[in-house]
Amino acid sequence: MTTPAFFDSLISIVADLSTDLPAERRYQQLLNAILTIFPCDAAALLRLEGGHLRPLAIKGLSDDTMGRRFEVDEHPRLAQLLSSREPVRFAADSDLPDPYDGLVEDGESHLHVHDCMGVSLRIDDKPWGALTLDAMQTGTFDHIDPVELRTFVSLAEATVKAAERIDALSARIERAQWVTRALQEDGHIEIVGTSTAMTHLKQEIEIVAQSHLTVLVLGETGVGKELVARRVHQRSPRSERPLVYVNCAALPENIAESELFGHTKGAFTGAVSDRAGKFEIADGGTLFLDEVGELPLAVQAKLLRAIQSGDIQRVGSDRAIQADVRIVAATNRDLQQEVSQGRFRADLYHRLSVYPIQVPPLRERGNDILLLSGYLLEANQRRLGVQGLRLSVEAKRALQQYGWPGNVRELEHMLSRAALKAIAEQGGGGRAVVLGTSHLDLEGGGLSAVESSTPPVVPDSKLAVDPGQGVDLKTAVDGYQRTLIEASLDRHQGNQAAAAKELGVNRSNFHRLLKRLEIR
Repeated sequence: MTTPAFFDSLISIVADLSTDLPAERRYQQLLNAILTIFPCDAAALLRLEGGHLRPLAIKGLSDDTMGRRFEVDEHPRLAQLLSSREPVRFAADSDLPDPYDGLVEDGESHLHVHDCMGVSLRIDDKPWGALTLDAMQTGTFDHIDPVELRTFVSLAEATVKAAERIDALSARIERAQWVTRALQEDGHIEIVGTSTAMTHLKQEIEIVAQSHLTVLVLGETGVGKELVARRVHQRSPRSERPLVYVNCAALPENIAESELFGHTKGAFTGAVSDRAGKFEIADGGTLFLDEVGELPLAVQAKLLRAIQSGDIQRVGSDRAIQADVRIVAATNRDLQQEVSQGRFRADLYHRLSVYPIQVPPLRERGNDILLLSGYLLEANQRRLGVQGLRLSVEAKRALQQYGWPGNVRELEHMLSRAALKAIAEQGGGGRAVVLGTSHLDLEGGGLSAVESSTPPVVPDSKLAVDPGQGVDLKTAVDGYQRTLIEASLDRHQGNQAAAAKELGVNRSNFHRLLKRLEIR
């Protein structure tokens, strides 16, 4: 018998169809309405994107579920749902692995799903996604009214279609949908996060992407500056043209001009043929100058001329070539400070910083840490060939409380190590491999020492700068680092590899540090 609650839920869903709601809120309200009629412990609305299902709304599942991407080919239950036009219910003793095993939360513990069902959602007779319902108590779905269920499925499809049409009114959203497909086809990782800081970042990207302005992406090491640059390109009118990457830190001064602008045959020893430079290759597209703060001053001057005029000349040629290139640059340095200390050209800085975008550090992103953890664990799960990687409640709490000096890159590497440890410890058995605090190695600081490129404190060392002289903090820190490094090099008779090892710094970062501090 149809209940008043059924009609109330119908009315709320129909009312939402005519309102201009954000898509995420519309989907969450749809899920809430469905759960008033079909009570259960967990539910999810998932959208099919390429070969995986992405959660758009969840109820009763762990927060990190929103960051996960469920590959259909690797989850037979989800594949079965999508291939069926009717609701599918799985037996409590089904041999098929449950994609939510270990993700259904009940207080402080993770419990295995006992009863589950789902239905595919179709728009214009094409698969759009799926709705899943899970219950801890076997038999929860025994008395579901098939008429009511079909009614809600139809309304869910209508809600999805309304949201799709509202989004389609905006040319920007249409382009964003194309970009999402392109990113998936190229294997790029999407920008995961719903925190205020990340919402603001995405808005900034949307604002500047459609323009022709030069963008300077700023942020600490490991925050994902390259990902932001790629997103700016992919959401721009230049997205069908190339995005060319240049690592300025690995650009030796003696070949920088050739790398950037190309050369002709015989221009110098080793130039056995004509070669196009990065500017030519990026013509019509975007040139991404990563770690631009590492460029030597001589190279900065040549780069400035190319950006100002738009004309380039291959080394050994007198012919000017016009290159229509949008510049996106990235750095973890304070370029204003670099300019004030004479290490970066002021005119180049102003050319690059037309539209600066600050990428927030992970410690300022709140619950995004769990979303990213879910995303990264799902990827590790596929690579390592295990059925499920889950975080214990204590591990989640520890991840959220940690300072993340190495940011997203540190989180990625830490979770990869933790997964290997947990799999080895648990033998890969069971329905899910649970990562605890003992696997995370948070007390050791993770990658902080490597990523920061800052040598550890040696108590017996003396500051190279007297703090009473009123110098700025960066100068004092640089002086302290210089003292530590020079002392270590003296102890090892100039052996840079040995000094880097003693100071706990990655060798490539150590060489860059020597260059920046002008230690020969």
